[in-house]
Amino acid sequence: MPVPLGLYKIFTEVAKCKSFSKASKNLYITQPAVSQAIMQLEKELEVRLFTRNSSGVRLTREGEMLYEYAYSAIKLLEMGEKKILETQNLLSGELQIGVGDTISRYYLLPYLERFHKEYPSIKLKIINRTTTKLCDKIKSGAIDLAICNLPINDHSIEVKHCMKVHDIFVGGEVYKQYAKGTLSIEALSKLPLILLDRNSISRRYIEQFMLNKGIQIQSDIELGAHDLLLEFAKIGLGVSCVIKEFSKEYLEKGELYELKLEEAIPARYIGACYLKSAPLSPAALAFIEGLQLTEKKKE
Repeated sequence: MPVPLGLYKIFTEVAKCKSFSKASKNLYITQPAVSQAIMQLEKELEVRLFTRNSSGVRLTREGEMLYEYAYSAIKLLEMGEKKILETQNLLSGELQIGVGDTISRYYLLPYLERFHKEYPSIKLKIINRTTTKLCDKIKSGAIDLAICNLPINDHSIEVKHCMKVHDIFVGGEVYKQYAKGTLSIEALSKLPLILLDRNSISRRYIEQFMLNKGIQIQSDIELGAHDLLLEFAKIGLGVSCVIKEFSKEYLEKGELYELKLEEAIPARYIGACYLKSAPLSPAALAFIEGLQLTEKKKE
């Protein structure tokens, strides 16, 4: 039968104090309770741990052997308890965040900077992957959370909406004439289209919207990065589908023009994603709450 940890704590205190009475005062229990605990421990281990002398008690040879291990074990446990407390108070720990290139550059960087300044003792580990691969890492426990393009249809993953975004089509100077009015979806589909690759959440969302309107779009150019969509459209290679909030600089400078549709693509979100079945660490909770609070203030 396993020996209760409390007996070892009393044993190490008596060994340090070399006195039952001093140990009882330090532990805030009665001296008879201390004596009873030592007797019980000796009975469990079938060995004598202390001998009495004129000044108090001293360890037997077996007691000295046990003390070496018991003291180290209790110190390790105390350190573990301290670390847990520090983690709960955000004084230590690690936060593993997954994010894609575009969201990292245009959305997440200011939050990372602020969180690091507020909680400098939390070590940040950033992993860069596509949304699909990040979901796999969430489910495997490789990361605490991910900031992803939504929607994500996975019942094992919890999603917290953070930032609302709008998908739009843009063109360079060659397509400026189309920006004067509105375009039907059918007319848009006949233009050279520059889209993200088929595995991206953004591409799937746009394709599904178009299919619901009876139009199946085909890409003339497929790219793997939002910045390339902007640059390819800028030099007139076609019309790119981009996130409006991440394309402001190009639009404001007049390097790109928004081609407005007769029926706008419904807004979607960027969100914090994590595993439903696992509790979030205090650091992860603080990070997500910071994201959501900032977005609410913007609204």
